[in-house]
Amino acid sequence: MRPTSNFRYVSAIVEFDDNPPLLRCRGDEDRATQGCRRQALARAIRSKADVVVDLSELAFADPSLMLDLAVLARRLRASGGGIQLRGAQPQVRRVIMLVGLHRIDGVMLDGPSAAAA
Repeated sequence: MRPTSNFRYVSAIVEFDDNPPLLRCRGDEDRATQGCRRQALARAIRSKADVVVDLSELAFADPSLMLDLAVLARRLRASGGGIQLRGAQPQVRRVIMLVGLHRIDGVMLDGPSAAAA
């Protein structure tokens, strides 16, 4: 029997690997998927080294993801670390710039400078 609800299965679109510390974000990330990324972010917060955030497969992100990444960066910064944002597509880079994530201590953004974006 097929369920009749509108619930759909959401695969892990934010994953964390310990060695090396790598947080991968894929697909579409917004407030509706926020709960699905909590476990990966909690593991990333415990990292003893800088965390690379791979955004290359992220097609869409809203400010809720940027807020979560800001919290991660601040927590890592408290222990001397930070995050490196890599591979952001233009539409995701715009959100990063709009919310000012790239200006937070402990956040490094690869690619063109903020002035060029």
